[in-house]
Amino acid sequence: MAKVGDIVRYLNSVGGGKIVRIKDNMAYVDEDGFETPVLLRECVVVTTAETQRAAVAERPVITPAPVATKEVVKEPEEPFEETPGGDRLNIVLGYEPANIKNLSGTSFDTYLVNDSNYYIYFSYLSRDEGAADWTTRYAGVVEPGIQLFLEELQRDDLSRMSRIAVQCIAFKRERSFELMAPVNVNLRFDATKFFKLHCFRPNEYFDRDVIAYEIVKNGEPMTQVAIDPIAVEKSMRTKIAADRRPVKKRNVQKHQDTVVTDLHIDELVDTKAGLSNADMLNLQVDEFRRVMDANLKNHGQKLVFIHGKGEGVLRQAIMKELNHRYKGHDVQDASFREYGFGATQVTIR
Repeated sequence: MAKVGDIVRYLNSVGGGKIVRIKDNMAYVDEDGFETPVLLRECVVVTTAETQRAAVAERPVITPAPVATKEVVKEPEEPFEETPGGDRLNIVLGYEPANIKNLSGTSFDTYLVNDSNYYIYFSYLSRDEGAADWTTRYAGVVEPGIQLFLEELQRDDLSRMSRIAVQCIAFKRERSFELMAPVNVNLRFDATKFFKLHCFRPNEYFDRDVIAYEIVKNGEPMTQVAIDPIAVEKSMRTKIAADRRPVKKRNVQKHQDTVVTDLHIDELVDTKAGLSNADMLNLQVDEFRRVMDANLKNHGQKLVFIHGKGEGVLRQAIMKELNHRYKGHDVQDASFREYGFGATQVTIR
């Protein structure tokens, strides 16, 4: 009689398999992973369980032949050929969309560009909105003249980043070099830009349009501040309190029939600690608007805004305000003799 483990075929039908269990007068036969109930008397033994075990025991044990290993010889690293002007650091952090036609659903590749003759020890950090502590997103060494992939960012990653920072130490291998101060650049990270097509622009280091942050340009860190949250909060509170005072601000003076406003950032806040370039520009534009709004009913009033020459960023922001928000007033360069270069006069109409 058939028993568990025997291989059987069916007496009066096609098929068969291995008996996996027996209950009463029924045998349950494994056919390709499925158990088929068959009457025991309908099972014809083809191979017994004992015969199968004996066949397995008699099989010779085959020991695999040892595989000869080949020693891998690491080729010596070719020395980097320095480029003229490469001793001035140029470091760029770039974000490149995987699919620029679908900004709402695409991911973004993060790269660090080292356009210099130096090796760079660096760390790339981020901080969540309202958090005091930083998170290291990447740390390592980038070689001279290399664009290094750091990470792939998803949409959820962007929403948790309010500031980014890059810390760098430059050095050369097997040759002498000028010692440089460590770089610590802390930048405001605006995640909303990643969903606006016009914010992605051509960049000399990338084949496609990117959002790029210049960390070091021609040897100069673009923004280098030591963040002190307490100092920042104190500075902003001082600025807000000053705006609410009913007395004349220290940077606004009345010269006969002309109101003169000095928009230099040192005249607006007691300390610049923790303020990015964008933060300072916003404060300056806010002060311009405050003075304009306070004098809109004073027809014929002359207002002089001292913005300085610089790169012209503040002047461009002021002209944009005058062309859109404050249309219809007379605008001209202020007197060079009285205010020097870098001042704009507005006459209220």
